[in-house]
Amino acid sequence: MSADNETAQDRRRLKRRLSFWRIVAIILVIILGIWIFDTFSEDDLTDHVARLDVSEIIVENERRQEAIGRIRDDDTAKALIVYINSPGGSTYGSERLYKALRRVAEKKPVITIIGTIGASGGYLTALAGERIFAGESSITGSIGVIVQLTEFSELMEKVGVTATAITSGGIKGDPSPFKPVSKAGRENLQTMVTETYDWFVDLVTERRPLDESEVRRLADGRVLIGISALRNGLIDELGGIEEARHWLESERQISRSIPLHKIDYSEPKPLIERLFSGMLGKSVISERLTLDGLLSLWQPN
Repeated sequence: MSADNETAQDRRRLKRRLSFWRIVAIILVIILGIWIFDTFSEDDLTDHVARLDVSEIIVENERRQEAIGRIRDDDTAKALIVYINSPGGSTYGSERLYKALRRVAEKKPVITIIGTIGASGGYLTALAGERIFAGESSITGSIGVIVQLTEFSELMEKVGVTATAITSGGIKGDPSPFKPVSKAGRENLQTMVTETYDWFVDLVTERRPLDESEVRRLADGRVLIGISALRNGLIDELGGIEEARHWLESERQISRSIPLHKIDYSEPKPLIERLFSGMLGKSVISERLTLDGLLSLWQPN
């Protein structure tokens, strides 16, 4: 093989390598550009109204708490609209969410909107807003607290299984799924439920233009649609996002022309997965939820 042929082949190989790395560089620049656009969107740099969606079962969520804290400290976020579509959840999770939203309300307007459902802990969350909106047929109310127990001692007896517990006190480990709840254990649970219920009632009384007797009349666990909730003073106005923006403009001078920025507090994903999910749609994988402790949850039997 002549030296000229070898030189030509070397040039072709070098050209192919250069073409490959040019393509790689272009792809990396595109990915970087998409990431920068995703991370530093225009709404993050200009005045906007933040929107926080509270959906499904309410549990403790540190990412949500941190997102709310960022909204509170973001001077470009002129107001916060909280869109609720939840039957409630753990009482403590709802309490933490409510208190975080009230801290935002110390610095800027917070408006809450009940979508399809905002009951029990969902309604507790709505109380954080200085104005509550709901649809005419939205499901709300269900003010109350519940502890649910499962006990299968009779089944264990039938299959010949026993359970033994060594405790430090009379009602330690009570309730248990392995034995009927004792009288003392039931009284202890009832005290917890009653005290938490009274706290919920006090919160509604504080936040709504109702006296305690009116709240207790409504706080028997009943659910109401938006029309009835408005008539009974549990919400302020029928409507949704559009009506909330109109109220902010007329009452708080926050123009409807500034953008609405939806806050994402979902589980962080690897960059590649986020890029492809942004281009191809949302992931269908959902988080597993567990509920422990006292519940403020509307769940029809």
